[in-house]
Amino acid sequence: QVQFVESGGGLVQPGGSLRLSCAASELRFNFYAMGWYRQAPGKQRELVASITFGGSTNYADSVKGRFTISRDNAKKTVWLQMNSLKPEDTAVYYCNLAVRSLWGSWGQGTQVTVSS
Repeated sequence: QVQFVESGGGLVQPGGSLRLSCAASELRFNFYAMGWYRQAPGKQRELVASITFGGSTNYADSVKGRFTISRDNAKKTVWLQMNSLKPEDTAVYYCNLAVRSLWGSWGQGTQVTVSS
């Protein structure tokens, strides 16, 4: 079962930036589309960005123009560059397969808090 380890979260002021990293346990899963998800208190987990093996990306409307997802297959790593952060971006961020039926186990996530 593929497992993921997220890192890079923290406390940042509005307008600031963070770069999240996701390390996957199995190289073969790099051939699947990967996604970054987030879950805010009292909210359901939502997909905010995804990237295919070929590099095609998609973003939730709420983060378009501010977030950039990228991947390095050799390093089994997916990143999420987060710029112009807003308080509403505050959530625990997770990585996993972008297709629900292909999800591996969820990691612990990394907390992102945007506050002045």
